[in-house]
Order: sequence, then structure tokens, then C-alpha cells
Amino acid sequence: MAETAAALQALARNVRAARTRAGLSLDELGRRAQVSKGALVGLEKAQGNPNFATLVRLADTLGVSVSALMEGPAEDRVRVVSADTVAPLWTGVRGSEARLVLTTSGPAPVEVWRWRLEPGEEYPSHPHQSGVVETVSVTAGRMILVVDGTEHTVEAGQTATFDADAPHTYRGSGTGTCHLIMTVQLPPGPASAP
Repeated sequence: MAETAAALQALARNVRAARTRAGLSLDELGRRAQVSKGALVGLEKAQGNPNFATLVRLADTLGVSVSALMEGPAEDRVRVVSADTVAPLWTGVRGSEARLVLTTSGPAPVEVWRWRLEPGEEYPSHPHQSGVVETVSVTAGRMILVVDGTEHTVEAGQTATFDADAPHTYRGSGTGTCHLIMTVQLPPGPASAP
């Protein structure tokens, strides 16, 4: 429970700081991110438990990475992260999950994700801000990547990349679990620096 409270405190602090840097009121941030003002007030008070889609919409609206909203104090020069120590940000009803493992620093951060997709389970994502590029490398199994309504099969040993400013969906395919590594490259600029 202490870890959850600390994570909520970091999230509250980071959302408030990013909103202030962007010069947005709670009302304006809520309107742009399609999140109620009440939810934002609770979030900035470290109350509630926002879902993954809400975090993505807030990050996109504020021009930061999801992990920039969640990170605590600065770490050592080299960070080594074990995926099983990072809580999933999304879990599906069939056991699928997405874990944000880390985000690189610098003017154009890159998020590194580990996903597990069970057959037939999918995660639909809204379009991200212009300039966001996603790369998906399947390490086991098979997935269907749907970008702007067009399906693309990506199998073990294959990598796909796309501009993520269009609607996109990740769907497990075949009979076995699909494991993949995803990177999300954020556009350079002062607003995207963590």
C-alpha cells in the first residue's frame, strides 16, 4: 500500500507541474484531455486511481510521456529495470497486460513497453499527438496491428513501425500468447522532456 500511495503522490505532483508548465487551468486540461474536472482535482490531490487510457490522454494533452507523469525522484545514471517489478498499466479480461518499463531522458524521450496479448484480446488506442512514432517487435506469437482501419499481421521475429497519430489497435492472434516489446518515440521539444 505504501508503494501505491507514493505512486499516487508522484502522479499528483507531476500532473500539477506539467499542467502549470503548460499554462492550463483544470477546466482547460479537462476539456482537452476529455477528463472531468472532478477527476483532475482528485488526481492532483493524490486521490483516485486513473485508468491507462486517462493517463495516455493526459500525457498527450500535456506533451509529456506517460512515465513522466508517474516517475519519482531522479535515479542513478544507469537504470536497470525488471519488467516483473513494474505494475501493469493495463490488464485485459483474458490476462493480457501492458507494462511501461522505462522512458529515456532527453529532448525526444522514448517509452519502452512490454506487452502480453492473449488470443482474441485487444487494446484500442486513440490517436496520439502528431510526431509520435510507435514500433512493435513481436518476440513470441502473433498479433494483428490495426492502424487507421487497416489490419497488419506481425509475427514472432517481425517488427512494425507507424505514425501513431491515427486510431490504432493491438490484438492477440493465433492460438498462443503474443509477447512484444513496444517503443513509443515522442516528438522532440521542450514540452516533451520529462
